[in-house]
Amino acid sequence: MAAAITAASAGLKVLIIEKEPRFGGSTARSGGWLWIPGTALARVQGIHETLDEARAYLRHEAGDSYNGERVDAFLAHGPEAVDFFTANTEVQFDMPLVFPDYHAEAAGGKQGGRSMVARPYDGRKLGAHVKDLAPALPELTVFGMMLGSGKEIVHFMRATRSLASAWYVAKRLSRHFLDVLKHGRGMTLTNGNALAGRLAASAFKLGIPLWLNAPAKSLIIEDGVVKGAVVQRDGASVRVRAARAVVLAAGGFPYDIERRKQLYAHAPTGVEHYSPSPSGNTGDGLRLAESAGGSVNTSLPNAAAWVPVSVVTRKDGSPGYMPHFIDRAKPGVIAVTRNGRRFTNEGASYHDFVQDMVRACQDGGEICAWLVCDHKTLRKYGLGSAAPFPMPIKRYLRTGYLLRGSSVAELAQRAGIDAGSLRQTVEAFNAEARLGRDPLHGKGSKAYNRYQGDALHGPNPCVAPIEQGPYYAIKVMIGDIGTFAGLKVDAEGRVTDAGGAAIDGLYAVGNDACSIMGGNYPGAGITLGPALTFGYIAGRSIAGQLANRKTARAAQAEAQA
Repeated sequence: MAAAITAASAGLKVLIIEKEPRFGGSTARSGGWLWIPGTALARVQGIHETLDEARAYLRHEAGDSYNGERVDAFLAHGPEAVDFFTANTEVQFDMPLVFPDYHAEAAGGKQGGRSMVARPYDGRKLGAHVKDLAPALPELTVFGMMLGSGKEIVHFMRATRSLASAWYVAKRLSRHFLDVLKHGRGMTLTNGNALAGRLAASAFKLGIPLWLNAPAKSLIIEDGVVKGAVVQRDGASVRVRAARAVVLAAGGFPYDIERRKQLYAHAPTGVEHYSPSPSGNTGDGLRLAESAGGSVNTSLPNAAAWVPVSVVTRKDGSPGYMPHFIDRAKPGVIAVTRNGRRFTNEGASYHDFVQDMVRACQDGGEICAWLVCDHKTLRKYGLGSAAPFPMPIKRYLRTGYLLRGSSVAELAQRAGIDAGSLRQTVEAFNAEARLGRDPLHGKGSKAYNRYQGDALHGPNPCVAPIEQGPYYAIKVMIGDIGTFAGLKVDAEGRVTDAGGAAIDGLYAVGNDACSIMGGNYPGAGITLGPALTFGYIAGRSIAGQLANRKTARAAQAEAQA
């Protein structure tokens, strides 16, 4: 949608096709955060930085997979893209003063000013199209209601401890239920739903048609140039001619079993993986590009953005995959493997947590861990899909999603964890936690830990003892929130072949393009920030609004001579 809006704003005729019956894809399920350094939004907050600082951080994060040309394009055009969308479209953002990079203490890392979130949006502005917007991930909703990232989540967690939060929650729920009665769904779009809704509204205002239930089956290639695509629509094959280019943005390959087998070491059969990403993201864009000579970068150290997930049984009996983003950082929560020992700083980013879990399970068997807490912590903060008090937890206990034991040993027995080791782990942890310390793994020692902890809990917002039974555990496995390994593209988003030559008429953006983060996860929004930016870059490139490449190359050659 970012590429389409940019191209249409330049006067081009554009068509968006969508494989699924609803639009929004991974974006609609996401947190709606974008990581883009050096924006005007940051400067308004008084945060000024040079692009050299951001470049140093990305070089640190990407390591050997650092692509200087694409990173430079992202850093140069990212702030420009934000200005374009906020000035000319429905897209608007909010930037908290403090949302630290995930490795803020590293070279070039920052305590804030790089991550922004889509501002909540009134779904009624989409008119009849709102029914076609994909819903948020059910596991991340309350009564089907999307909670806005940041302050709104805090209000819901403190509803039983703060009159102000209780009043906020009462008003929010009342408005939601009224919307459901009148419109069949909540109309206050937040997070990724807000971003997808704002982009779609902007596209519709420009008169861009959006075909739903219209998967691309093949590319039209003539003399090595991509000239369009064959689209399945209403039971017929439609040949769509593109005068200038085709842009692939099909969400990567979270549900491509064959590519999982190839690139996920933990999933040798392709099924040892649990993704909350849309099931329609089956690698279509990658296969289309390969048919035209495109090449997938398989060299990244991590092929996807890993996240620990728990498998919950939904009310209709189907499985749901709950991503554990923030509960791990809360005071009174630890993570252990089947041997009963902790293996990491639980407050670390989800991507880092999974990598540590993999290393801790190298002894063989299933790669998994258990999040463990006591009754006080569970009812105060919740754990996974089990929400804080006063929300009931009986259903989760009945289905076995949430395990409970009157003692640590009983909990271990029910989970299949070494009971003696878990008891020793909890005792050792508690001895230091009572003083707000975690000398073993340093939980609460990093800026990102503290941001996701409980600011009202001291002396360490991430550490509290586990000592008030009964005790609880939830099993977590490896999932993803999108794939990193993608098509090789140049700085304009043009798909390249194995030799690095651009394929005329073919672009890839979003998760179809190889991540510029080098297989790492530097901060909140490192997928959507580049997606919006390179969509903007691709749209301008197709419209001929970027510098003439031949002229630039000639000038460079002349300067070198």
